[in-house]
Amino acid sequence: MPHFGCQSISSQNQQCRLHRPAGVSGQAWARYLQAGSAANLHRLRRSLPKHIRQSQHSFVLCASAAPAQTASRRPKATANTDSELLDCVIVGAGISGLTLAQAFASEHSTTVAKVIITEAQDRVGGNITTKTSDGFQYETGPNSFQPSDPVLKLAVDVGIANDIQYGNPKAPRFVFWEKKLRPTPSGPDVLTFDLLSIGGKLRAGMGLLGLRPKMPDQEESVEQYVRRNLGKEVFERLIEPFCSGVYAGDPSKLSMQAAFGKIVALEKSGGTILGGAIKLIRDKKKNPGPPRDPSLPPKPKGQTVGSFTGGLRMLPEAIAHKMHNKLRMSWKLQSVSKNKDNTFALVYDTPDGQKQLKTKSVALTVPAYIAADLLQDHCTAAADKLRGFDYPPVGAVTLAYPMSSIRDDRKDKQGEVPGFGQLHPRSQGITTLGTIYSSSVFENRAPRGQHLVLNFIGGATNRGIVDQSHEDLVSQVDKDLRVMLVKPGAPAPKTIDVTVWRRAIPQFNIHHLDDVQELKEDLVKQGWSGFYLGGNYVSGVALGKCVEYSYTMAKEVAQYLESNGAAGHVSGPQTTQDDTFYQAEIPVTNGSGNKQS
Repeated sequence: MPHFGCQSISSQNQQCRLHRPAGVSGQAWARYLQAGSAANLHRLRRSLPKHIRQSQHSFVLCASAAPAQTASRRPKATANTDSELLDCVIVGAGISGLTLAQAFASEHSTTVAKVIITEAQDRVGGNITTKTSDGFQYETGPNSFQPSDPVLKLAVDVGIANDIQYGNPKAPRFVFWEKKLRPTPSGPDVLTFDLLSIGGKLRAGMGLLGLRPKMPDQEESVEQYVRRNLGKEVFERLIEPFCSGVYAGDPSKLSMQAAFGKIVALEKSGGTILGGAIKLIRDKKKNPGPPRDPSLPPKPKGQTVGSFTGGLRMLPEAIAHKMHNKLRMSWKLQSVSKNKDNTFALVYDTPDGQKQLKTKSVALTVPAYIAADLLQDHCTAAADKLRGFDYPPVGAVTLAYPMSSIRDDRKDKQGEVPGFGQLHPRSQGITTLGTIYSSSVFENRAPRGQHLVLNFIGGATNRGIVDQSHEDLVSQVDKDLRVMLVKPGAPAPKTIDVTVWRRAIPQFNIHHLDDVQELKEDLVKQGWSGFYLGGNYVSGVALGKCVEYSYTMAKEVAQYLESNGAAGHVSGPQTTQDDTFYQAEIPVTNGSGNKQS
């Protein structure tokens, strides 16, 4: 952290060295240091003087032996000796890797007791990057999550359930079509909304009832599937902008099975999408499953999204706080190999020189292209498949407009801008993929009188953004917004942030599931049982999918260790037998490896 009139203090108990900003009393700073959770840290951060709280030099909770410290001050990690055999090494401290570590601790602590999480960067969270500036709080990566039970369980387990924020479930979503922002259907208005014509609605209804071409034997793209089942209008006006805005993908290449597998399953089980939905409801009534965990907070009604009072970064920081003694930051993995005793050796470049870890299992939660480089010398076939996964670039452009700049027809009676955001079909002449109304979705994201918007640009059909300047990207987004949301003659917006993720979202294109399965089989053929692949190219790109899959992976690793007699604390090497590689479920959030400009 740069010095800006700070006073240095040290604490033998915390074993670190921190800086107290000028203007913050020693008593207040002590309370900050002694905070017992990420939630407390966030509340105390908000109590600091405004000029400190909103400074670029904001304080972050770090993975260390101390409850809090600056990102640039890390405790020195102690290297494992040759006699120390770990149960699992998790490579990557993005949301997938951190959730996996928490799942080991909460559900498999006896079987998977000795765990180390290594991260190449000096911060946890991967692409989750909440920032604050001039009274604005914003995300430059993932921006929200679906409030599924696995995500809620994770929040409860790490002590931040009371900091969950939900968006308004009644907030409309808009699609720009024929020079107008039109709301998508959200319930009873399914028959009256004007995004589809009467003919388009009739075609969709006929498809739901089964009056459409039968399902082919070969895998279908999203475009092929939707056109066959629901018709041209549903694809062009609803699904295509959704794929562009959420996956940053090309729906003519995206696999329907990989991206929307549950819908495909409905048609397979019931003969039609509607028939499958009815069958699913009946099956759930007959077999309701186990009761919901009473410790979880109640699910919000309706379709909505969630975050935290301090932004999404509260989740990885809270996990890191609980896992501080297991985290190794700025550890860059150079090689991984399989030993003759069926253990793994991982060699790292660290701030303290080269270190080596020995472990019974490995969970690699880095992006596919990084995994490919690590496996190239050992499992060439698997590495080639990993390297073939496509990660198109995406720009996240965060802008703020005075409410007076917003078109009057976009405001409600209270003068606010209702809604979650808007999506833009490629056929409508808009370059920006989609826009999220950040200050409308969640509270306290912008100063009063300001409208904060997060805009996405680029993707699979517009890769040239990597060659454009930040000024050019802002200009393009602002130009697009003046067609739909902002008054044409309004003053220029305040640019809050521009982040270009050069390798952003893995594309679940046709054959993706087959490729994932084949690369796992390739690893097993090479004798690499106990080596697990995770991250969003396996689980799905949404934050909730990453969390959900990490709990599944934790169970798989625990079963592997148990079946090979590797449970508990073992100080010496053990010989294991080949085991069936875990089954991946089939977009958020990776650990180290992504670059931003």
